Amino acid sequence: MTKSLYPQGYYAAEAGQTASRQPLAGTQMADVCIVGAGFTGLSAALHLAEAGMRVTVLEAEEAGFAASGRNGGQIHTGMRKDQRELERWLGPVHARDLWRIADDAKALVRDLVRRHAIDCSLKDGLVIAAHNAAALAGLRDDTAYLAANYAYHASRIIDADETARVLGTHIYPGAQWDDGGGHLQPLRFVRGLKGAAQRAGTQIFENSRVLGFEETADGVRVNTASGTVVAARLIIATDAFTGAIAPSLAAYIAHVESFIVATEPLPPEVREHVLPSNVAVADTRHVLDYYRISPDGRMLFAGRESYWNPPADIAGLVRPRMLEVFPQLKDVAIDYAWRGTVGITRTRMPHFGKLSERVSFAHGYSGQGVALATMGGKILADEILGSREQFDAMARVPARKFPGGPLLRKPLVTAALLWFKVLDSL
Repeated sequence: MTKSLYPQGYYAAEAGQTASRQPLAGTQMADVCIVGAGFTGLSAALHLAEAGMRVTVLEAEEAGFAASGRNGGQIHTGMRKDQRELERWLGPVHARDLWRIADDAKALVRDLVRRHAIDCSLKDGLVIAAHNAAALAGLRDDTAYLAANYAYHASRIIDADETARVLGTHIYPGAQWDDGGGHLQPLRFVRGLKGAAQRAGTQIFENSRVLGFEETADGVRVNTASGTVVAARLIIATDAFTGAIAPSLAAYIAHVESFIVATEPLPPEVREHVLPSNVAVADTRHVLDYYRISPDGRMLFAGRESYWNPPADIAGLVRPRMLEVFPQLKDVAIDYAWRGTVGITRTRMPHFGKLSERVSFAHGYSGQGVALATMGGKILADEILGSREQFDAMARVPARKFPGGPLLRKPLVTAALLWFKVLDSL
């Protein structure tokens, strides 16, 4: 029987529940107020506090409650757009700046885990599995291009036989093996960032939903139902929910519901034939499957997306996709099923910017937030501390509004999702 006790599903069950902190009460003074206690907000808080800034974080629920504590836990190389596409769109210099930021993002996650002794089951290895021959050709070209032009030699192409051997499924014609990628337990990682930020001096108030903010002559006032933070600077780090705090940004971000299941621990005779390599896997579909094995031997499988009303039976939605990839799991029970809201942009590139000299934001990591959102927090912190190079590189990426206005935006995005599903079947 599927367990639905935790919004973060298996992750919260495995990591254990934490006692929520008391909400903000009264007036709090800070150098920087951060809204959102996910990867971006907590990374920004940690880096600012380590630099000696007084930092207050406000979180509507608890740290890691939304996408940061519910995602697939995968660490990807690069941005969602490949380097050649970025070069054609933005030029080679800007594209190379973005490559360095994405590469630094992977290193930052590993450094934070090591430096702060975060127990989050971090492992190296990511496989991008080609769902058809054309996708495999694209992966082969991309792998060669990165090696020749960016000196990236951590990835290689594996053929159908090796793919079947390392993944335990025969449905892919080949794949890209990336030693630079990896995976971790995301809720444990975000809680580790929270603890590190608090030890550095950050004040974190959970159960403190921000109702709005206003700029004054000498700062920003951020209001909750029970208190106010007065700060010199404000960072909005709420990803998919940014439009609720900054309505002018609502048109730049859409919501996608992603669904994940965790099976019971796999029996030994099954486990030895399912992902024996213990890497994380994502396929090349527009509406992709992504999966990995948990430290206690469960299959964590995510598949299907929804821009509209999420289904009540998440396990019933995801299980057929899982069995297409791993029919050997047909007799394995699903113990946990959960969903999370992912913030995507129209360009599938993160959206960084400033609403004013005092208010900055970042959102829309479009499914690659473990590394990029963590790096995004550091970039926002660095901009406040006077180092703008990486912030400017991200902010120069053109942002595009979703069409349709508030009433039509969701139906139009839903139609686009259906079209992508058609493309995946070709």
